[in-house]
Amino acid sequence: MRTAYQLALPVFMVIGLVMYSIAGAGESVPSYEQAREQFEAERRKKSKGPKLSHEDQQIMQQAGEDLATNMPDPGLEVGEKAPDFILPNAFGNPVSLYDQLEKGPVVLVFYRGAWCPYCNLQLHTLRESLSAIEREGAQLITVTPQKPDKSLEQVKEDDYPFEILSDLDSAVMKAYNLYFEVPMELADVYRRNFGLDLADYNGEGRYVLPVPATYIIDRDGVIRAGTADVNYKERMEPAAIVEALKQL
Repeated sequence: MRTAYQLALPVFMVIGLVMYSIAGAGESVPSYEQAREQFEAERRKKSKGPKLSHEDQQIMQQAGEDLATNMPDPGLEVGEKAPDFILPNAFGNPVSLYDQLEKGPVVLVFYRGAWCPYCNLQLHTLRESLSAIEREGAQLITVTPQKPDKSLEQVKEDDYPFEILSDLDSAVMKAYNLYFEVPMELADVYRRNFGLDLADYNGEGRYVLPVPATYIIDRDGVIRAGTADVNYKERMEPAAIVEALKQL
């Protein structure tokens, strides 16, 4: 798997990021990993419903293994030019990456959708880190395959002040080497066990997702740091994002 951030910054900045104090600002950004651990601990306590069958567990495990095999190096490398795009936001208005880069660096985050609890954890920690990101002159832009109306529900429910853009034809996910198709047997596991039909979020027939990824892009459109991981639970820490911005 590609972890481009580790190529760009010292290892000590990647490990052990629980709470990071922003130098000179007296401010800390939340830890995604800490939030994830708390979420999983609470879920274990509360989980009293039916468990996945052995067959369904095997389907999920095999899908993860196949994805790791088929996409050993997802995403783009540090130093590559970030592909430009124009996508609709939650309100249906077009947003151009390169137009936004004229204002300053961009933190570009690809996530799976409003239905994904780990994506929601990540977006919540990013929302709480937004002032630290903006202090470095950057803005946060997120991209998801879900329809704008689903994104608008997120904006209203969680009060997200950043852009959520919809990649409705998967072209941007493909350009960033993050696109994959969800096997129909896995989509059926989601539907039967969790009441989740990806087509309800992405549009008819669109059983597609991105590998979750985060990129720090400078004003020249060059990727300066980032991560892309087929393990959907792994996300770039807000502290790592801020530290990468400080390196620009």
